[in-house]
Amino acid sequence: MTTEHQLREKLRKIRALFEGAATPGERQAAAAAMDRLRQALDTASKTQPLPELRFSMVDQWQRRLFTALCRRYGLAPYRYKGQRYTTVMVRAPRSFMANTLLPEYLELQAALHAYLNEATERIIREEVYKDAGEAVEQTG
Repeated sequence: MTTEHQLREKLRKIRALFEGAATPGERQAAAAAMDRLRQALDTASKTQPLPELRFSMVDQWQRRLFTALCRRYGLAPYRYKGQRYTTVMVRAPRSFMANTLLPEYLELQAALHAYLNEATERIIREEVYKDAGEAVEQTG
């Protein structure tokens, strides 16, 4: 059983992995690197228009994680009036999204999904009914 504390620790480890930090000195270096990255993104957006990228998230949890991660890197996620609530737009360099933000997002999303799935299963089994498995598939 994964506790919230264990999940938080796992998320910190994933973040440290992407920031490349293992020791306090490396964490400080990673924080400085993140500041430099934010400054570079800010400079790039002032000198040339960044491509507008569109993402579709299947649920509110993925959308919340994605938008929070964008904001952590100094990006401003948005959507246009009339767009689906599942759509998130962001202006950012494609290489940054492909090499930094999206791999980190996928790792964090997998950890959160596993935690939410485990918690849901446990609550259903303990409070609703012990068999929380899928419905049996019938032929014909």
